[in-house]
Amino acid sequence: MPEYKPYVPAESSQRDFSVRALIVGCLFGALFGMANAYLGLRVGLTISTAIPLAVISVAVFRSFEKLRIFRKSGILEHNISQTTGSASSSLASGLIFTIPALFLWGLKPSFWQLVVLGLLGSALGILFMIPLRRFLIVKEHETLPYPEGTAAAEVLKAADSGGGRAKMVFIGLGVGAIYKGVLGFLRAWPDKVHIPLPGLKKGFVSFEPTPALLGVGYILGYRISAIMVAGGLVSSVALIPLIAHFGEAIPGPMFPATTKTIAQMTHAEIWKHYVKYIGAGAVACAGIITVIRSLPTMISALRIGVGELTRGSAGKADSRLRTDRDLPFKVIIIGVGVVIAVVILSPFVLGGQMSGIGVRVVAAVCITVCAFAFVTVSSRIVGMVGVSSNPTSGMTIVTLLITAGLFYALGWTDLTGKATALTVGTVVCVAASIAGDISQDLKCGYIIGATPARQQIGELVGGLFAAVPVAAAVYLLGKTYGFGSTEIPAPQATLMKTVIEGVLSADLPWGLVLTGAAFALVAELASIPSLPFAVGIYLPLSTMSPVFVGGVLRWAVERFAKTPEARTSRKEQGLLFGSGLIAGEGLMGVAIALYAFILATKPAGLGFVWIQPWGEIVSMAGLGVLCLLLVWSAVRRTEG
Repeated sequence: MPEYKPYVPAESSQRDFSVRALIVGCLFGALFGMANAYLGLRVGLTISTAIPLAVISVAVFRSFEKLRIFRKSGILEHNISQTTGSASSSLASGLIFTIPALFLWGLKPSFWQLVVLGLLGSALGILFMIPLRRFLIVKEHETLPYPEGTAAAEVLKAADSGGGRAKMVFIGLGVGAIYKGVLGFLRAWPDKVHIPLPGLKKGFVSFEPTPALLGVGYILGYRISAIMVAGGLVSSVALIPLIAHFGEAIPGPMFPATTKTIAQMTHAEIWKHYVKYIGAGAVACAGIITVIRSLPTMISALRIGVGELTRGSAGKADSRLRTDRDLPFKVIIIGVGVVIAVVILSPFVLGGQMSGIGVRVVAAVCITVCAFAFVTVSSRIVGMVGVSSNPTSGMTIVTLLITAGLFYALGWTDLTGKATALTVGTVVCVAASIAGDISQDLKCGYIIGATPARQQIGELVGGLFAAVPVAAAVYLLGKTYGFGSTEIPAPQATLMKTVIEGVLSADLPWGLVLTGAAFALVAELASIPSLPFAVGIYLPLSTMSPVFVGGVLRWAVERFAKTPEARTSRKEQGLLFGSGLIAGEGLMGVAIALYAFILATKPAGLGFVWIQPWGEIVSMAGLGVLCLLLVWSAVRRTEG
């Protein structure tokens, strides 16, 4: 195989690391991290921010150069900025998928505990990925595309002579923020639209017309968004009407409900008491299936990883080229040792309560083994399907099953045991998530000719800095609205809580859970990706509907492009605008939460169109305007 020649030669002396690059990356990374925290708590999904951060980094540096605030910068410095910033999004994924469950148990962990858990997971994810770089990024350059990393590299190369493409990100950010501000502060129209279906008992089709969900759908594309909405339709127009129809003949409450009969329940109550558990079983089964299917990859990556670790000190001087220089092996040993020491020596890091030394030692072993295993799995999987499709929740569920099962065998089934098992999952989830992110960044750096060691330093700095604002956003949203509420349902964390309680308490409605698992198995047999289908079953249809609309819009604008170049341009422009919509709504959502937290009251709003049918008509009209803007962003200046 011929040696790969990067965009910037290894012999180049171009500046590739600076304090200003770290500062810009940390600031914008914190903003996108908080937005991702809000998005994940709302709908259980997060997005990769590598591409919009690459565009924004170039734009900021070019603007400051024109104002003579910065001296001239280059592509390598821009890359360090986006590498530093993108660490925050992965950290957000790890925290929001697990931490809210502690609040739902009434434990109320401190803000600094959230920060420390994020730091521990970030450190493990980055450190364990270092020895895998030569195998996954360099040796398999031709076979693992790492889509977000490759796209970010192309953005940086295309923008090397200018940063005008950032315009669509900022326009989308402004639109998303304004829309969410009007909806959140003025409350001028309903945030959900429900349409009852005649002939189906308690059957509904519902929409939540928001910018973030529309942007998520455009990023995911038609196929995945269609599979997700199909799962939502199974819940809303099949399972709920069936339960309502056959359950109305049951005279008393049916487990797990204890007070109301099915005949007395609303559509939402049937979902809460029954369909939620079916969806949880589907997601858990789909996650396990995904991990099992990746076992060959995991074994191969583990074998290479162990080999790299054992030969690290001897092989670190294999090449003197700048583009093949990682952080020293001793940094990995010291860093992992510090993480283990913190877990074992501090009784307050895991679980939020005083826990015995035995519990902490077992937890440290689970964290180390599971983190290394799933860092290798995550890094390999995102190389094929990208960060947005990384089954982090499935890896976390497997970690929780292993840890909770071990705790059950040892008799640690009290609330402290549950909380400790969950926080073990938190650290592993952050590690697996951030490993997928740094893999994309290292791929981007390999293509353009960056110094890996300096990228790894940027990731460590970004994770360290982002832990505070991301944890603050999670803490603020939980304190203001309450996790599990309509505003912040925290679906992934609720699922993790359900898994732990089921293993340690053995009181789950296993019939419903296994029914959900059967749905996931049927999807796999039909060659349908089971994880997005299961997520669709678990989340309300109102969440999936605008995601599907976004996917349809992307299919339409690309389908009717006249040339391949126009199709590529439409895809990229729409992705940038969609990323901006997500960031804008997320940041405004955090701002509204801060306002409500400080004043101890939610915005009263106008409410002048809530009288039926005008409220829902205005709400759907708002979705239509967002759709038109998204289409405009994609097709502008693409042809002709």
